[in-house]
Amino acid sequence: MSKPGPSPDEFDEEELIRSEFDSIVSGLSLDESAPTTYLDELERFEDTNRFIPPNPPRQSPRAMWRSIKRAFNRWFNRDYHEDDGAEV
Repeated sequence: MSKPGPSPDEFDEEELIRSEFDSIVSGLSLDESAPTTYLDELERFEDTNRFIPPNPPRQSPRAMWRSIKRAFNRWFNRDYHEDDGAEV
């Protein structure tokens, strides 16, 4: 018994895959004379777009206590009392 050949649909799909691969490979350059690599560019991108946390100025203990008190009053006297999981 001989194996049946690929159906026309399978042949078209395989040809499509080959053509996609060829188009991707044809866009690649194997020239290694470039001063940077893709990984270098990726690292540079990460360095320039990373999060820099804020550095708030130091407060005196009295100013910190006032800030805590204001935050507590704002939270306790808010207009809505949706359950956010916090309890006082």
